[in-house]
Amino acid sequence: MIEIKEDSVIVSTGFKNQYDLPFLWLRDNCQCDECRIVETQEKQFLLHTVPVDISPKHVEVKDENLLVLWPDDHESLIPLSKIKQSGVARYPERKKWIGNFVPEKYDWSKFLDDSDVSTDALRTFISFGAIILTNAPKEQNSLELLSKRLGPIHETLFERIHNVSITGHVYNVAHTSKELPPHNDFASYKSQPSIQALHMLENECEGGNSIIVDGLEVIEDLRLENPSFFNTLSEFNVPFRQFDENNETYAEAPLIKCSSDGSIESFRFSNQLMQMIDPTRSGLREFYKAYHDVSARVHQDKYRSTFRLNGGEVLIVASFRVLHAREEFKPNGKRHLQDAYFVYDNALNNALL
Repeated sequence: MIEIKEDSVIVSTGFKNQYDLPFLWLRDNCQCDECRIVETQEKQFLLHTVPVDISPKHVEVKDENLLVLWPDDHESLIPLSKIKQSGVARYPERKKWIGNFVPEKYDWSKFLDDSDVSTDALRTFISFGAIILTNAPKEQNSLELLSKRLGPIHETLFERIHNVSITGHVYNVAHTSKELPPHNDFASYKSQPSIQALHMLENECEGGNSIIVDGLEVIEDLRLENPSFFNTLSEFNVPFRQFDENNETYAEAPLIKCSSDGSIESFRFSNQLMQMIDPTRSGLREFYKAYHDVSARVHQDKYRSTFRLNGGEVLIVASFRVLHAREEFKPNGKRHLQDAYFVYDNALNNALL
């Protein structure tokens, strides 16, 4: 069950469950009361206080715990169950989708007042990146109430709750009746808002269907079909700018952000906020070929989920992966939408409660 190597311990905990545990990992993950704060389980042991080449005096498994005796006679205790759980995903698996996807619908009041419903809704949201709340109030600023399940509103420089209609001040294409192409908001922020809630108060106009695109599916297809383009969009910084008469935001970042294991963390895409790129930059031609490809993809019908968002409905999207858009509409009636931003980590927390 145990094999001591030069700088690690191999522990077998069952069929196909074998772990190669470095000595430093073992010392750093001691679960005893001396190394952890009992009430909070926060680690208080400091790794640099032991030699980098530390080696145990003795290792054994006893009562489903791994016991390690160190040269200073400190005894580390690590439950085998914790070792097994360390590689288990804490959150629902992210699931990609294409154009035939229809966001799951949940009743507004039940989402706010019923913990079981909200947990199910949030877990669905984490998996697919989009849900719709129905029977929402048609009063302005009702999005404030979502803080109960999504955490505090993530304010931007422009408005806490943003009004989208064609009757007010126009400072971007959303305030017209024109088509709004797929994008996520505030690409001009270095840290973009990660959740967007779009609350339709009134929708009497002809046309103007809502569109969402799973950027995760788009980008994974790109990686599979053209790895070179994927790599270019992961490495080439693109400038984005958004402004009005009082504010200006600006950021430079790649369209695709990946974690260290290669999984996609976010897709930043906003054709309308993208700025002129310095033509002397290296890799410009390669970038534009890759950008041409991904831009064509987000406009393909196969990736676009299209539906009508009616008055009293709220579309909630994980905006770091799901792009939103709108078809052109005729201004022959009232159309008023409000939107606000929230923090994805707060939704993750509430999904686990």
